[in-house]
Amino acid sequence: MSEEDVKSKSLAPYLIIAVVLVVIIGAVLFWPAQKPDEPVAPVEVPVTTLPEIEPIPEPEVEPEPIIEPEIDQQIEPEPIPEPEPLDTSDAAVKTELLKLSDYGELARLLVNNDLLQRFVIMTNNLADDELPANHQVLKAPEQSFRTFQQAEKEWIDPASYKRYTPYVDVLESLDPQSLELLYEEYKPAINKIFAEISSPGQDFDETLLDAIDLLLDTPEVPVPVEVYTNSVMFKFKDERLEALAAPQKQLLRTGPENMRRIKAKLRELKTAISAAQE
Repeated sequence: MSEEDVKSKSLAPYLIIAVVLVVIIGAVLFWPAQKPDEPVAPVEVPVTTLPEIEPIPEPEVEPEPIIEPEIDQQIEPEPIPEPEPLDTSDAAVKTELLKLSDYGELARLLVNNDLLQRFVIMTNNLADDELPANHQVLKAPEQSFRTFQQAEKEWIDPASYKRYTPYVDVLESLDPQSLELLYEEYKPAINKIFAEISSPGQDFDETLLDAIDLLLDTPEVPVPVEVYTNSVMFKFKDERLEALAAPQKQLLRTGPENMRRIKAKLRELKTAISAAQE
């Protein structure tokens, strides 16, 4: 029913009363009287008092229906605030890493620039059996590589192994689960860097696991280990060792005890990463 129809219906009782009143008034005031032919003697008419007419009560007016405006029942959801962009600056990344270990020792060993880029490039090179010459995440040991001579042969000095012990201590102090969470947090940034240096379709997780597997496949060797120099660098006298990938040979140079500890931590990291992929 339209608003006009509603309004007309509400006025109907008033219109009926108005019509009745007009008819009565017209009959009393405008109805013509007949002219008599002969005068008629006046007839005494008893005066009668008309009874009081109670006023006609006004009809109850039906209230106009309230037309509620149509309300869109669809409540607009509150916009979800966009997360703040991840801070991938060297200072931020280093701060997060320092939370996972001995602050002072790790701060001394970590490089200060291009941490994420170095990590990605280093991992990619390790998976390709190469040592990243200028992309190490940790600073080089302060002590130099040492050898000793015996029976006209040259051997790795056990003192050389000790220069890697602080690095292994820091590595062991890292909690695998915390490190994995940090890795997942920075994974979008890591994947972006990796996409710029890798072939299409390569996955960084798989590359990282390949790098870990390469180091875990490094053979255990008895000490002392014989080496020789070609006037440029030291090489392993055992051809089987010299034929190993560059990262594996570097791991051998950390010494048997450090290598054992490094492998144990790598297995923990591998387990954590593999579990996150399932």
